[in-house]
Amino acid sequence: MARGVTRMSDLFLRTLREDPADAEVPSHKLLVRAGYVRRVAPGIYSWLPLGMRVLKNTERIVREEMDAIGGQEVHFPALLPKEPYEATGRWTEYGDALFRLKDRKKADYLLGPTHEELFTLMVKGETSSYRDFPVILYQVQTKYRDEERPRAGILRGREFVMKDSYSFDLTDEGLAESYAAHRVAYQRLFSRLGLEIQIVSAMSGAMGGSASEEFLAPTETGEDTYVRCLESGYAANVEAVTTPAPPEQSIADKPEAVVYDTPNTPTIDTLVAHVNTLGLGREFTAADTLKNVMVKTRLPGSTEWSLLGVGVPGDREVDMKRLEASLSPAEVVLLEDADFAANPFLTKGYIGPVGLAKNGVRYLVDPRIVTGTAWVTGADEHGRHVVDLVAGRDFTPDGTIEAADVREGDPSPDGAGTLVAARGIEMGHIFQLGRKYADALGLTALGSDGKPVTVTMGSYGVGVSRAVAAIAEQHADGKGLVWPREVAPFEVHLVIAGKDAAQAEAAETIAAGLAGAGLEVLLDDRKASPGVKFADAELIGVPTSITVGRGLANGVVEVTERATGERREVPVDEVVGALTGGR
Repeated sequence: MARGVTRMSDLFLRTLREDPADAEVPSHKLLVRAGYVRRVAPGIYSWLPLGMRVLKNTERIVREEMDAIGGQEVHFPALLPKEPYEATGRWTEYGDALFRLKDRKKADYLLGPTHEELFTLMVKGETSSYRDFPVILYQVQTKYRDEERPRAGILRGREFVMKDSYSFDLTDEGLAESYAAHRVAYQRLFSRLGLEIQIVSAMSGAMGGSASEEFLAPTETGEDTYVRCLESGYAANVEAVTTPAPPEQSIADKPEAVVYDTPNTPTIDTLVAHVNTLGLGREFTAADTLKNVMVKTRLPGSTEWSLLGVGVPGDREVDMKRLEASLSPAEVVLLEDADFAANPFLTKGYIGPVGLAKNGVRYLVDPRIVTGTAWVTGADEHGRHVVDLVAGRDFTPDGTIEAADVREGDPSPDGAGTLVAARGIEMGHIFQLGRKYADALGLTALGSDGKPVTVTMGSYGVGVSRAVAAIAEQHADGKGLVWPREVAPFEVHLVIAGKDAAQAEAAETIAAGLAGAGLEVLLDDRKASPGVKFADAELIGVPTSITVGRGLANGVVEVTERATGERREVPVDEVVGALTGGR
């Protein structure tokens, strides 16, 4: 058999007819059923031969686009010493997400979640002058993060393959150019992978730095929620959305704050219903109430927790992801019963900003809570609320915070229209890191004037193994996977439908011709029924299939395009030319 042809009778493959019990999303179900991956432990998967072919094709495309912008590939170990991460603060900032371990000499190590520190130290050791810059280095490497709840197969695992690249420049203008080059390279590589992508503004988080954008693959199963404005094109991850603040109002015309008995009103709904029975001459809604959510925060490396009150309009919920992003790198958790017991001035269900101020508790509010706005909120006594508590008169927050949930119909931060919401899978993230890591690790170079210059950096990641799952999410149907041609495990799936020797001989000839023309061919030569073979062909998802069956008696074979379902009969002696275009 010609090189470039793989026989299914030899292929290490077992397809499954039933979905795995732990599978939640289509890509997880299909990649397991079609024999691409197998679960080893929660969030940890083995790649089988079909899966390795797709993964390597994905890596190839990523490498080609990185090389095209001048990137040079390196490779770091996954097992890393503690000291560089301690120098930048991320040994503690990463918290429980790090896999930490000790060697036999009790020295601390980690399994690398990302490699900014190591790239910085490599460049520090190999460069000295402005003549050595700019530099773009990248690697395709296995990363490790101790996800609390790994899910969705290889979409959110604890071990995954990632491309991370880093740019090193001597000027901010140079960093902007490197960032722009990566942005364009990402658009090209995701297009080649067959992924629809939405670029959104994002938060930098534990990475640090300033400018930050995510490349999301829109899909209903995505874990990231993002919003966009159809009128202007604005798009952002919900963590990065800024809330437009309304104009401040006059304090002079506001009525005095009055405390009312409000028994059995620990929730916003019960509070609104009760206040509307007080005969105050106006109708109250949840948007007129001020909800105060209590959390405690702890900075990395600290053992001390600090109380924090977060105030949002009562028609909103606190989005913990937005709150965590706003307070990063601090750890944030909601108060538990033991915390309320330890702080008896906190009257659960009736907490107000006045009591927080009296007890020295930091209080941050939603940007919509501006001076002059009047609120119905807790009076810090069980069964009592205050009406017309005015911001800037009766209480003064310690600042604002982006913590309230973002909803469809909210005004776009750019003022151009309203927001619509969607879900997506994070496929790439690019950051202008600036000098955070260079400062921490002493990365400088002599400028043209002979004076030392601190290097400025960019960081750019692509989830390579995650891309395989994202492609499967966006390119699948009720029958199975539908791979785009550039990443598919094979280009042609050749099925021998019958058992007679003439069909087998014709299939062998076609396979050899296609392989000779440079195509990768999967030949189903198994002694299985046509139904089993056709079902597997649809499940595996090779872009083009050829069926050698009854039509051979009339000198034709059937060619089917997996993505469209289009079928056509092609003369057997023309099929190689029809599929190769004369290559």
